[in-house]
Amino acid sequence: MLAIDSDPIVAIATAPGRGGIGVVRISCGRAGETAAVALMQALCAQVLASRHASYVAFVDAGGNALDRGIALYFPAPQSYTGEHVIELQGHGGPVVLQLVLQRCLEAGATFGLRLAAPGEFTRRAFLNDKLDLAQAEAVADLIEASTEAAARSAGRSLEGVFSKDIHALVDEVIALRMLVEATLDFPEEEIDFLEAADARGKLAHIRERLARVLGEARQGALLREGLTVVLAGQPNVGKSSLLNALAGAELAIVTPVAGTTRDKVAQTIQIEGIPLHVIDTAGLRDTEDEVEKIGIARSWDEIEKADVVLHLLDARTGITLEDEAIAKRFAAGVPIVRVLNKTDLTELGPEVNRLSAINGDSEVCEVRLSAKKSEGIDLLRAQLLRIAGWQASTESVYLARERHLIALRGAQDHLALAAEHSDAGNQSLDLFAEELRLAQEELNSITGEFTSDDLLGVIFSRFCIGK
Repeated sequence: MLAIDSDPIVAIATAPGRGGIGVVRISCGRAGETAAVALMQALCAQVLASRHASYVAFVDAGGNALDRGIALYFPAPQSYTGEHVIELQGHGGPVVLQLVLQRCLEAGATFGLRLAAPGEFTRRAFLNDKLDLAQAEAVADLIEASTEAAARSAGRSLEGVFSKDIHALVDEVIALRMLVEATLDFPEEEIDFLEAADARGKLAHIRERLARVLGEARQGALLREGLTVVLAGQPNVGKSSLLNALAGAELAIVTPVAGTTRDKVAQTIQIEGIPLHVIDTAGLRDTEDEVEKIGIARSWDEIEKADVVLHLLDARTGITLEDEAIAKRFAAGVPIVRVLNKTDLTELGPEVNRLSAINGDSEVCEVRLSAKKSEGIDLLRAQLLRIAGWQASTESVYLARERHLIALRGAQDHLALAAEHSDAGNQSLDLFAEELRLAQEELNSITGEFTSDDLLGVIFSRFCIGK
């Protein structure tokens, strides 16, 4: 543990601004119980009972009350950080909180008390084995959750459900490594440990279990990150009307005049708990209007970053040469939904068709609807969920991050190579063992048992101060 990770720290733990209650939190670090007792006497004029809420005055150096509230003392190791922790819960005014914070720094100067950095309390919890890294990240995810489903899934991760599955996988990999390395270490025994212990069957079971964990993690990543959905097409095909229909509110200006939308309009909506970041863009066409040109250039920038492109067409004309030219510029591999809008002006009703890929590896489907009448919107929502790979049940989903998915895929690749080497004869058993070791390291990186200090710095720097 670095010296900086054991400094006594203090921070306001509640959100900036005025509120009914404000919390100042202290973790005493290496200064330990001596600092905790001195700080309690300096701040509360008494030594607090362990794990007991005391209504006291928070006093300045002269013994004058700065505020009155609840003081709590959590001795190590039974605290959030695993260190001696003091919490002062007073009134939530910015000025009074700053007064209490400054008093804490003044009283703790002898012990080197300093302001906490973002995420430093949770980092202490991780370093002191109160949380593993996946649980620590779940703290931030729970705070930032934008949907009820995301909050519930982050709660599952914080409770350790994700970590439990990862630890179970690691234990199985370790057991298999033991068998393989025993065969390497004792070849003279002429005992085929791998055949007798069904090593290949165990490896197949691990790969199946990892595939299930990865599937649930993908669902969790969707809940956390959502999808960026860009509405693209020629002017006056109903992009703004579709944004309004999806959002259920009049967010974008809608007129019969082509080119009304000059710049992007963004809105985050929810479908089955998944955040969809929907972006309405300027109509794509050749124009001499300089302002419109800028809007169109920005439209293409958004299209290039999209997870899904909704290519809007006029249902009365179908796909035109101009629409085909637009479609050819879409990035390969990005799912495309052709939305034939304005079916209310035709004899056609809402419908969904699956089409062949027309642009590299892009998946393409077609939805007919009327944004103005809100007919067929549910069909479009269903297609977006299908493209996202969303499963209806979220009971077993835990929130996951992109780094978790990368690690799980890395472990999956190493296990696939291990399976190849297990079938190649004893001369490849050393490679079999090595691939198992690398798979174990990938899995350990999720919970932080094998994680660089640089990665820890990146993760915890994105937390709120005081958490």
